[in-house]
Amino acid sequence: MAEVELVEQQELFEHHRFKIDPGQSLLRIDRYLFARLENVSRTRIQNAANAGNILVNNNPVKPNYKVKPNDIVQIVLPNPPREIELIPENIPIKIVYEDDDVIVVNKEPGMVVHPAYGNYTGTLVNALMWHFKDLPLFSAREIRPGLVHRIDKNTSGILVIAKNELALNRLSRQFYERTTDRKYIALVWGVPFPSEGIITGHVGRNVRDRKIMQVFPDGSHGKPATTNYKVIEDFSYVSLVECKLETGRTHQIRVHFSYTKHPIFNDDEYGGDKILKGTTFSKYQQFVKNCFKILPRQALHAKSLTFDHPVTGKRLYFDSELPEDMKQVIEKWRSYISGREAD
Repeated sequence: MAEVELVEQQELFEHHRFKIDPGQSLLRIDRYLFARLENVSRTRIQNAANAGNILVNNNPVKPNYKVKPNDIVQIVLPNPPREIELIPENIPIKIVYEDDDVIVVNKEPGMVVHPAYGNYTGTLVNALMWHFKDLPLFSAREIRPGLVHRIDKNTSGILVIAKNELALNRLSRQFYERTTDRKYIALVWGVPFPSEGIITGHVGRNVRDRKIMQVFPDGSHGKPATTNYKVIEDFSYVSLVECKLETGRTHQIRVHFSYTKHPIFNDDEYGGDKILKGTTFSKYQQFVKNCFKILPRQALHAKSLTFDHPVTGKRLYFDSELPEDMKQVIEKWRSYISGREAD
């Protein structure tokens, strides 16, 4: 029997690896994989092959390739469909760029990316299904049509979505192979030292609360995660930080900064919604509470995204302005610190 391994289960796509049995007779690879992958159609497998996402002995193959004894087969697949009813909803979305293959959107804070437990409507996917209801990918009623990455509900910023199966497969592979470039801006408590560095540590589900993540520095649980950061403005009590992701684990930036004792400002799941730095003076305490009111979420924004166009191969770069709530709070800290220095 073939040796089967699910190498890495990502949030939005999977990587399977098969070692073909020494006694295997010649068989088309799409038929071979169709018989061994649950809830995956033969068409989906053929689309993956046509996008170059099926490798045999590290070389891409077409759907009609015939597997041979001892072949090593690898396949990257977009997420499998889920059993859930999706309802198209006429919700406005900010489209930054669109062509026949991709859409780039600037997601508002507070919007969930895709339906899940507790959030079955009002999501970005519900909105996309309305706006692109004539496209086959969005009319199939799959749980995450076109998605190759995501950002948290209360994080704002840039996302790319595929408009067809070929784009979906090729973008999935880019995110899997980490050839994209993603930069975030965060306001964090304190001032990280050194001012530029790398945070590492496996990230996995919290052992006591499955809804949040935690860092396992010994690597005993979770998956490897790497966040590069640079302090771009120092406000003494808080600082503005640019983050570049090398991996894309759930809540990665939020849990990494919490682990280093610099949680993201007003992040209520990772300890940033308390006054962690500064004085006990009531004026200062009120100032911070006012900032929390202006920015009632974690101060995190997916600022830019770079990727190769899935059809033309052209390297594309998209940038976005900080949302108004973050702008206002950053400006308040600037004014507060400059006023304190003038005293």
